[in-house]
Amino acid sequence: MACAISIFSSSTFALACKNCRPSLSFKPVSIKASSASLDYSTPSSVTQHKTLKPTKTNCWEWKFKDSAVRIYYEEHENESSDPPKHILMIPTISDVSTVEEWRGVAKDILGRSGKLNWRATIVDWPGLGFSSKPKMDYDADVMEHFLVNFINEISSPENDLVVFGGGHAATIAVRAAKKVLVKPKAIAAVAPTWAGPLPIVFGRDSKMQTRYGLLRGILRAPGAGWMMYNMLVSNEGAIQSQYKSHVYSNPQNVTPEIVQSRYKLTTEKGSRYVPAAFLTGLLDPVNSRDEFLELFAGLEGEIPVLVVSTEGSPKRSKAEMEALREAKGVSKFVKVPGALLPHEEYPTMVAGELYKFLQENFEVNA
Repeated sequence: MACAISIFSSSTFALACKNCRPSLSFKPVSIKASSASLDYSTPSSVTQHKTLKPTKTNCWEWKFKDSAVRIYYEEHENESSDPPKHILMIPTISDVSTVEEWRGVAKDILGRSGKLNWRATIVDWPGLGFSSKPKMDYDADVMEHFLVNFINEISSPENDLVVFGGGHAATIAVRAAKKVLVKPKAIAAVAPTWAGPLPIVFGRDSKMQTRYGLLRGILRAPGAGWMMYNMLVSNEGAIQSQYKSHVYSNPQNVTPEIVQSRYKLTTEKGSRYVPAAFLTGLLDPVNSRDEFLELFAGLEGEIPVLVVSTEGSPKRSKAEMEALREAKGVSKFVKVPGALLPHEEYPTMVAGELYKFLQENFEVNA
């Protein structure tokens, strides 16, 4: 255990955690959303007109190599009888990733009165949230493979599937679309990131990669792995500190209920395997800012892409989001309050920007 802790000091680990997603032509637009006189706690009473159906919860068995992973997902619909268009919402990849972070946005958008009827599916990643957590060699390719399989399971070429993703999830979705492994009609990248907590601070040279490998091996090991995981991640104090320092922008929004909900997820068997990969950079979809920008550039003229940046993200993560302003392939860029999880902290504001994006691209000719 002492060997594990010596790989990174507690101060450097805390620093790392703080910095941790027919041919058309789309003209980039840059907008800063104002936070004045808005209530972020509840969906807008002005635009909420549709009655929502009770949430449906489902499980899908994803078969990957020798593993069968139980994937948890939710379906959110309203009472409209009109044929729905489909939104897939993908949680930010983190040690406490969960479908819960998108529920407020889903309910807000589906309750709005517009020309089109929307339904939303929110899915947990394998090894995270309410999905099962087998011991696997998780990396960005595995997560991309899962996302492609799941999209093919819930949609068909004639469906107008729109993808909303947070953090690394957004970037993995963009990567899959650039490879034409999936063909969404649009993508919204909310607080997109590409570098894990340690690589974004300490880099990726051979010396650091060796250290990451050592740490990852210890976190995955029986006994010592659980001890280290409990010390660094699976305790309410660590989770509260994360949320107050960089996950949320306003510490007062971090409630005991949120902390308890996320802590419970970290206590489940197998819950440390994906965080071990994420922390040490194995889930990073690219290795540099240039590659990050190239992913988005690959969608230029193909589909509309919205980037939602945040005002309170950690410095390094914010710099990567800001690099997408006016970037090739980004048809619209907006900024909202929040940090790394704005869609959970400020669901009404984020839902408003996402709904505008849907209106601009799908309701004009509806």
